[in-house]
Amino acid sequence: VAQELSISKRMVIPDSTGVIGIPLPIEKILGAVPDLVQRASPARAPEVARAIMTTDTFPKIVALRELVAGNPIHMCGIAKGAGMIMPNMATMLAFILTDAAPTVSVLRHLVRQHVASTFNSISVDGDMSTNDTLMVLASGASSVRIAHLSTPAGKVFSHLLHEVMQQLARMIVQDGEGATKLITIQVTGARSNAEAKKAALAVANSCLVKTAFFGEDFNWGRIMAALGRSGARFDMERVDIFFNGIQAVRDGQGIEAAAPRILPMLAKKEIMLSIDLKQGKQQSQVLTCDLSTDYVRINASYTT
Repeated sequence: VAQELSISKRMVIPDSTGVIGIPLPIEKILGAVPDLVQRASPARAPEVARAIMTTDTFPKIVALRELVAGNPIHMCGIAKGAGMIMPNMATMLAFILTDAAPTVSVLRHLVRQHVASTFNSISVDGDMSTNDTLMVLASGASSVRIAHLSTPAGKVFSHLLHEVMQQLARMIVQDGEGATKLITIQVTGARSNAEAKKAALAVANSCLVKTAFFGEDFNWGRIMAALGRSGARFDMERVDIFFNGIQAVRDGQGIEAAAPRILPMLAKKEIMLSIDLKQGKQQSQVLTCDLSTDYVRINASYTT
């Protein structure tokens, strides 16, 4: 690749995905490089997004543009991932390109900050792979220079980067293997952000909770059980739980009269599960999906 592009090898970063332990067909890849380089074009970004798909059902691509003092900043992100998705990033590849010119320190700070609430706050199946990548490349081709986050340019750039990362992360969960529902788990009232995230991830990764969502089964006890083993500190008798804004649990006790209103909510494609621990003021949000029979089918015959 470096030879065909007439650049240093240090400028080439290889990424790959596939069946764990199976070597890549290097000769086939090398044979395709000259043609790929010759036909390279910004207009072919959608083709790249499609080319990196594995069990994904749709290509994941986001392109945004903002003005700073009349000067445009462009940002384009592509990603792949549908299974083995769990912080920290798991078996996903994400590449974000921009023509802005942030300093290395600004870019490093923003990537670490925004990944915490985007790619590291999603879970499809609680499984992690041997391969994960988030790469943000800034060409500096535009006239927008970003040396400080407090400047108008810095604020716009930070917003753009977070938005691209958030949209890509959401697409990955939406396209979770066999998923039929996108579920947002919002934990509030925790003693710390870390405890809120522990609680949210425990619920997100519970097979019993996820299968209940798939079966549209109003089983709030499974949510309480997941909270109990999360490691977060709380009093069970103070917990409130809401499904799409409808209260299902008050002070740790199920509200039987709420069931007829909540059951139709469980049939929706997107569900907000809100949990208030009533222990403090910190919160965290995790995106997840249900666990379906199709997930089992896909992963039971992945190599055969």
